[in-house]
Amino acid sequence: MDTLRSIESFVKAIEGGSIAAAARMQGITPAAASQNILRLESSLNARLLKRTTRSLALTEAGEIYYAKVRHIISDIESAKSLVTEFHGEPQGRLKIAASAAFGRHVLSSIVPTFTALHPRLSIELVLTDRNVDHVKEDIDISIRFKQQLELGLVARKIATVPVIYCASPAYIARKSQPNAPEELQHHDCLMFRMPMNGRLMNWGFVRDALRFEPEIKPFIISNDINSLAELAIGGAGITRLAEFIANPLIRNGQLVALFQQSKANSLPTHSDSEPLEFYACFRDQHAMTLKVKTFVSHLIASMPATWEMV
Repeated sequence: MDTLRSIESFVKAIEGGSIAAAARMQGITPAAASQNILRLESSLNARLLKRTTRSLALTEAGEIYYAKVRHIISDIESAKSLVTEFHGEPQGRLKIAASAAFGRHVLSSIVPTFTALHPRLSIELVLTDRNVDHVKEDIDISIRFKQQLELGLVARKIATVPVIYCASPAYIARKSQPNAPEELQHHDCLMFRMPMNGRLMNWGFVRDALRFEPEIKPFIISNDINSLAELAIGGAGITRLAEFIANPLIRNGQLVALFQQSKANSLPTHSDSEPLEFYACFRDQHAMTLKVKTFVSHLIASMPATWEMV
């Protein structure tokens, strides 16, 4: 019996909350992970897990055994990373989670240049606006906007991205163009509901160093920012988009940027849109392996000085 592999299946099952999760982390089938654990129990002549259709729990013997072996797998993984660092060559798999829009519009152009520099690395991208679990989903690094940050994660700021409020020419022709945020209450607003907590993304502005949120009327709500962009293009209303999404649509005439005239003329009603802040997040300091550090350095170096051309 491959005792180490069986111990790994057992530990990953507890960390991930299920045998299926353990299998994903190990890159094997759930049946294989289950057999590994059964063989481990057989060799110990003790039942380690209480299995039901919905949950997994440790037996008393399992608790004792888990307390003794839980660090073995992480120590082996850490040792492997140290050896890799010793050779100075990032290698293996790097699993990156990111918000869907950031992944599609930003990471998709950065990852190819990174892999060209480090061909011994393989990349897995998980694009989702929900909060991923670094342990259960075996995530090396997650890219999150500020509202997604969680206690317990180590976070490093990587970018501040301006946002633009915009609408289609057809909508502006039909409903007129607002000149100040306070006028948004008279318009159809297309808003983003954050999947991780079900809240609407706030529309914040800053005027004279004071932050405020104007009264707005949600007209259409979606948990997918690209859908909101398409709805705005179709004339459904006004939406709030990061510049890396909005700028190409503005350049080709599909959308019109709002509140720009007052900015150009320095009118008293001018307000700055509150930007989006993005962070690279890690489980803990031990997760800062060479491959992670190398990717974060490349990511920060690849952030544009201005998002106009993204």
